Order: sequence, then structure tokens, then C-alpha cells
Amino acid sequence: MTDEINLTEYEWNLQIRNMTIDDFDALVDMQLQCFPGMKPWGREQIESQLQLFPEGQFCVECDGKVAASASCLILEYDPAMEWHNWQAVADNGFIRNHNPRGDTLYGIEIMVDPEYRGMKLSRRLYDARKEICRERNLERIVIAGRIPGYGEHADEMTAREYIDAVADKSLHDSVLTAQLANGFTVQGLIADYFPSDTESRGYATFLEWRNLDYRPAPKRRYNHPTEPVRICAVQYQMRKIDNFEAFAQQVEFFLDTASDYRSDFVLFPELFTTQLLSCVKPQRPGLAARQLSEFTPQYLELFTEMAVKYNVNVIGGSHFVVEDDTLYNISYLFRRDGSIGKQYKIHITPSERKWWGVSPGDKVEVFDTDCGRIAIQVCYDIEFPELTRIATAKGARMVFVPFNTDSRHGYLRIRHCALARCVENHIYVAIAGCTGNLPSVENADIHYAQSGIYTPADIEFARDAVAAECNPNVETVIIHDLDLEQLRRHRESGTVQNWNDRRRDLYTVVYKEDGMSREI
Repeated sequence: MTDEINLTEYEWNLQIRNMTIDDFDALVDMQLQCFPGMKPWGREQIESQLQLFPEGQFCVECDGKVAASASCLILEYDPAMEWHNWQAVADNGFIRNHNPRGDTLYGIEIMVDPEYRGMKLSRRLYDARKEICRERNLERIVIAGRIPGYGEHADEMTAREYIDAVADKSLHDSVLTAQLANGFTVQGLIADYFPSDTESRGYATFLEWRNLDYRPAPKRRYNHPTEPVRICAVQYQMRKIDNFEAFAQQVEFFLDTASDYRSDFVLFPELFTTQLLSCVKPQRPGLAARQLSEFTPQYLELFTEMAVKYNVNVIGGSHFVVEDDTLYNISYLFRRDGSIGKQYKIHITPSERKWWGVSPGDKVEVFDTDCGRIAIQVCYDIEFPELTRIATAKGARMVFVPFNTDSRHGYLRIRHCALARCVENHIYVAIAGCTGNLPSVENADIHYAQSGIYTPADIEFARDAVAAECNPNVETVIIHDLDLEQLRRHRESGTVQNWNDRRRDLYTVVYKEDGMSREI
């Protein structure tokens, strides 16, 4: 494989968008699969929903196919309302009772195509509904949900006992478990909700999610005092494996864990894919690095699928890739919408040149994500302050550093430089490295790491500018929330303002990009 890889061949085009009438046939087909025996909505009902409350009707589209959908309307909350009668509350699907001045979002239904179940698509739809609540200053979301797992236990427990068992996680229900995981609480049990639903024995739950940002009056969008982003950094243990599937299993464990904690980003270490060299015939390092590149298609497919499945943006460490017969060390960003970006390592260490023959990249990338702009600096790159200056000037507020070091001294260079970049540029920096040993892989035989998440050094942040840090040389993760709004305020009114106080009359950073010189 010598040509530059076309990443579009591996990307998933996943997007949440508002429903249109062109989706009608796909919605009917999905409803027949999700609710067999139930008459699907007619075209006139979908048209009415789109006319009365278009921003409340969502689809998740994957590679051009409708994979999931959600419908809702706004009502004025009334404890005496017949919440158990979903057809009445939803006006039999026409939602002519939609009240834009109401205080409660009522979820009519969520559907996920069976082909796409397990991809956490319902979470994305629940999050879209929650955002409507925040934008419109609504007090709550109310939904009624089937309990399709109850039928298997109906002979041994009551519906209430089943709900209690699902709530304490001794049983799993494909619908209720997801609703509880998305912050809903059970407010009641509804009998005869859907009598022909044999899986649920006709029962459903009445659930509620409360908007903590709600302000009783006047009704306006609440300005969030915080803008949190949750980061997970993986301290990955290198160990001998037998095949790519073993590597994938280890990776998926960490992504599943990060997703359970609702992380926005997961950071893996530099060149942790060299673990794959333990399952192939040993060669001298230069050939081994090129042999590792042969795993690139599997690597790209794995991480693209996992980012979508676990609904998290993944910085996939870094990986050796051959493009036009040249060996590069590349870090890929796998966004949770299925798209991919990449950052070439720009500064190559003497060891990389000597052992593997790696060539440098020549561009500082900054990536747009659903949590703001980020940059990736691969290991040695964080030790060159100019790169972070460039990334910050391009709008990055978080820098992710996959690293791989074999000694404490090497690790300390990464850590201390990461801390300095935070101070110099008013940004957050996360670093993640490998631990463990690979005795059969030359130049990757031992590892030293203490992964961490760092902040500027000022009063409003952690006293030592360390938001979170792993214990050294053990396989683990750290998960921490970073506040981008706090970062913005710090840049404007921090005790010191390094970015603003640069003496650009004395010095500047000039860099070349796309054949042009640029100055910051």
C-alpha cells in the first residue's frame, strides 16, 4: 500500500437532522419493523407534525439511510392529563394540540432501525430533545415507554417488580434501561397502554426528565454558566496478542467504558498499534513499521465504527502509515458522526528516524468537532511551542497529545511541556501514553507513562494545574470535565494574560502553509 489512503472510503456519514416529508417511506418501513402489529403513521399525520412543530421531529441518517427517528410536541403540564393515553396526548399523531407556549416536551416515540441497534442512536435523539428544552426553557420531558423485556418474566414477577429489577440493574430492558441511562426517572406504571403489545404485556412506564436549566419566568434561553466537555485519557498496557481481533477487543473495552461515563473525547497513546507487531513474524524495525501499515484498513474501519457505536470522538493514538512509499506517523481523529481527520507528526525524534525511517508532516491541523475546535500534537510535537501557538491562533482550545516514551525522563519532557503550553496559550492539554512491555518488538519493548489532563495555572483552576492524572505505569483511564467557558473568561481576565501580552513588536511566529507565509 503506497498511495495516500482515501479516508472517505472509511468514513461513516452520520448526522442528526430534522425530519422531512421525503422521509415518509423510510419512517413507515422502520415503524413496521419496530412496532409490528401497530398501524404506522399516515402521510397526513407526518405532514401535520412537520407543519406544526418541524424542529421537534428528528432523524438520524447514516450513509444516506434513515437509521432512527424521534417525534415530539410541546404541552402545558397538567397532572390530571391522561398521560397514559398516548394517542390522546399526541392527538393520534396529528399534534394539533401542540402549544408553543407550553412548559413540557412530550415524546411521542423513538424508533431505531434493528440494523443500527447498539449504536447509541437513541441517546443522540434524547440529547436533541434535551437541547430543545434548554433552548426553549421548557421544564421537563415526559415520555411513556414500553417494557418489552417484561414478557419473559411476567409469570414470575409483577410489572412493578420488573421495573424495580431493571432500575437496580439486576435485569436489562432494551427500552427502559436506555431511558434510565439518559436521565429519566420512572413516575408511574401504565396498564393497558398498548394492549396488543405482548412483549410488554400491555404495560408501559411513565417517565420524566427535568431540565435543571429551567427558569420559571420570563421564558427565554438560559445562558449556561458552564460549558463542560468530558475527556477520557487511556493509559494503555502493551501486551502480546495473537491477532487483530484481540487488539480490537482491548480497544472496545476502553471505548465502552468511556461511553458509559458519557465522555465527549477519548484519547489513546502514540503508536499503541505497535502491539500488533507482537502477532506477526519479527522483522528488523524499518520493515516492521511498514508491515504495521498493512493493518491500516482494519484500524480505520474499527475506530470509525466504534466512534459511531459508542457516540464519542476518538483520537486513535497514532499509527504508522505508508503513503507514496513514504512512512509517516499519523494520528487520526474519528468523530462520532463518522467523519475522519488526520494529523501527521511534524517533528520526528532521532530514534524514529534511526529505527523506523519515519518522515515528518508539514501542516498544523485544527479540527472542528461538536465540542469546539481541537488540535492533535503527536508526542515530540508538544515540545515545540510554536506549534501550539499556531494551533491556538487557528482556534484550538484543547490539544490532545498521544505519546509513547520508554523512560521517566522522556515522559517528563512531555508532561512539563504540556503544562507550559497551557500557561502560554490559555488552553487545556490532555496526554495519554502506553505502559507495559513488548519484548518481541524492537524499539517498542518497554514503556513509561503517567497520562494526565492539564489546565492553565491560575486561581480558578486546580491548584497545581493538574485536572486529573493517572498513577504511573498501570493500565487505567482518567475522566474529567473541562469547562470551555471558564477558559474563555480566563483568557480575558486571568491573573496574567500570556496570549494577549505577547510582544509582537519584538517577535512573531511565522509559518508556511499551502505555499504561503503566515504570521501570528
